[in-house]
Amino acid sequence: MSFRLYQSLSQKIKGDVYDTKTQRLLYATDASSYRKVPQAVVRPKDKADLIEVVRFCGLNRIPLTMRAGGTSLAGQAVGAGVVMDVSKYMNRVLEINVDERWVKVEPGVILSDLNKQLAPLGLMFGPETSTANRCCIGGMIGNNSCGLHSLVYGSVREHIIEIETILSDGSVVLFEPLNRTAFANKCHAADCLETRIYKHINRVLKDQETHDLIATHFPDNDVPRRNMGYAIDILAQAEPFGGDVPFNFAKLLAGSEGTLGVTVWAKLNLVPLPPKFSGMVAAHFATLKEAWEANLVALNHKPVAIELMDDKIIACTETSMAQVPNRFFLKGTPAAVLMIEFAFETEAELNAAIGNCIADLQAAALGYHFPRIFGSAEINKVWELRKAGLGLLANIPGPKKGTAGVEDTAVAARLLPAYMADIAELFASHGLDSIYYAHIATGEIHLRPLLNLKTVSDREIYARLLTGVAQLVKKYRGSMSGEHGDGRARSPLIPLIMGEPAYQLFCDLKNIWDPLAILNPGVKVMSEPVTENLRAGKAKQFPDLETWFSFKARGMCNGSGDCRKSKVSSGLMCPTYQASGDEVQSTRARANALREYLYDGFDADWSSAHWVKEVLDLCISCKGCKAECPSNVDMAKLKAEFLQQYYAVHPVPLNVRLIAWLPALSPLISAFAPLSNVFVNSLFTRKLLGFHPEAHLPWLVLF
Repeated sequence: MSFRLYQSLSQKIKGDVYDTKTQRLLYATDASSYRKVPQAVVRPKDKADLIEVVRFCGLNRIPLTMRAGGTSLAGQAVGAGVVMDVSKYMNRVLEINVDERWVKVEPGVILSDLNKQLAPLGLMFGPETSTANRCCIGGMIGNNSCGLHSLVYGSVREHIIEIETILSDGSVVLFEPLNRTAFANKCHAADCLETRIYKHINRVLKDQETHDLIATHFPDNDVPRRNMGYAIDILAQAEPFGGDVPFNFAKLLAGSEGTLGVTVWAKLNLVPLPPKFSGMVAAHFATLKEAWEANLVALNHKPVAIELMDDKIIACTETSMAQVPNRFFLKGTPAAVLMIEFAFETEAELNAAIGNCIADLQAAALGYHFPRIFGSAEINKVWELRKAGLGLLANIPGPKKGTAGVEDTAVAARLLPAYMADIAELFASHGLDSIYYAHIATGEIHLRPLLNLKTVSDREIYARLLTGVAQLVKKYRGSMSGEHGDGRARSPLIPLIMGEPAYQLFCDLKNIWDPLAILNPGVKVMSEPVTENLRAGKAKQFPDLETWFSFKARGMCNGSGDCRKSKVSSGLMCPTYQASGDEVQSTRARANALREYLYDGFDADWSSAHWVKEVLDLCISCKGCKAECPSNVDMAKLKAEFLQQYYAVHPVPLNVRLIAWLPALSPLISAFAPLSNVFVNSLFTRKLLGFHPEAHLPWLVLF
């Protein structure tokens, strides 16, 4: 039934529809801790495809999960129905308006690609995530992403102008800024889903009780990173409700995580490139407590960014081939480093700001080493070290790893020292250590408690810890989700933090927008417990294999997707993905396939490993991942081990044997050159060797 159902969808759209085991398993995980195996994977080619898929899912009551780069950390990019990947085909920049400073893009456009295209025009899209070389605009809208320089540029929501959206019934609407009159006209239009949506929000925001709830239960206004629930509080500031800005539902879609509509294209505000002169001080601290306090001192000097790295992540960089050159500024073994960046129009202003910042830190007896870093090349090295933090967490020795879930909390920056003291006390009460890093300037520290979620006891601790952190977030009027989204990791905690009346507002809004509950169900509202569908919790015991290579220090893919980086980015990893744009040709897909087989489908005779071999087949063993993967995944080594184990129980194909014999056969074949060249490059030979029909083998010369 499933095959016939998705075959019918395949006949209606121009894009790709897959319901094979391979594709379904490869899209069952993302960069989060969660795993849900979809029924099918769809890669749409255009707007018509998007509409058809939404209508198909509505007609058949099938959940629909939108996905782009798959770098989300809260589990919102995995789902049990259809996963729709827009990154393959819907990645065009549609229009750039330099005079008015805006750009129109499809949801699969990669952020760094966009900014490289804009740079010669003196413009950029402001919000900059650490995953910029592989994350897509659609995902950034869904999560309302911020990034390193959010002190200056804020979040995606602040740069959204218009979004063309497909609603859950398949209708297409344009959400754009509306004044009072235009908003009233929307509320009085002919009955349709769009009109019902406008009428509902008008009724909700005309009610004083809603404004009272916002004032008392939503995150404090001093918390810039606030993506918990739906942004009803932002809409309440619009003209129709006594505010001074136009009403725009596009602001609500930013941070909605694909639960309200499907983006066709977005019109985004652009900003000028940063000032000419930039520099950084990388302040070293003996304790984390010093770093919390130093952040407040540094903020007085108007930096453009302040980022934190703790000793555990710094230690992980020692074993990363790609990051060793970026450690040039480190001295000793600091408990934490603050990377404080400044940018000014003149060199004198820059030097004065850095000097004054260092002087104030020293006067407060905070820090012991203050290297100054200048020049874009050197500054970029520091930021590359910081951006690698997520992937590096997989390098921590032992079974306990830095665990997501509480990593995205945000409070007002002035309250951060007190909040972090409470966090430390909470972690200690559970006997836990943690990693601390990221966006300290805006009150958001990415916390990663060290847990082994494969054990029942640590999963129970994880659930209790989430509740404890949620209570602290409530105490400080913060947001459980600062930039990564609620997803499956934090949605169940929304009622605890914001209260049942506010949560009911979110449920009512979701029901109006998506009455059939097909758009990413279980995210934001009506969620499962946070420990449901944890991929570590579902894995079986790793098989006891006698291997040819040593894997004692094996790298573990955490799904961060560095191997999916844009082809215009620097570096090698991963050439097959860059050539194809297919998830199945990424290092992440190969690592996922191996994990799925070894943990969940292993059989001693390797009889069901054929699908894994197919996924590994186009890995060219270039060793790019060994050099560049922050998690130290060495796919060439893993593939070699797999093939040795596989061919120990399966016949070695003729084409594999022929390729292995090529060095021995070359002198013999060369003796008949140039005649042998005709045979070697014939279509028959290419098929025999398993090469692409258009591939050309090297010409042989007569010895």
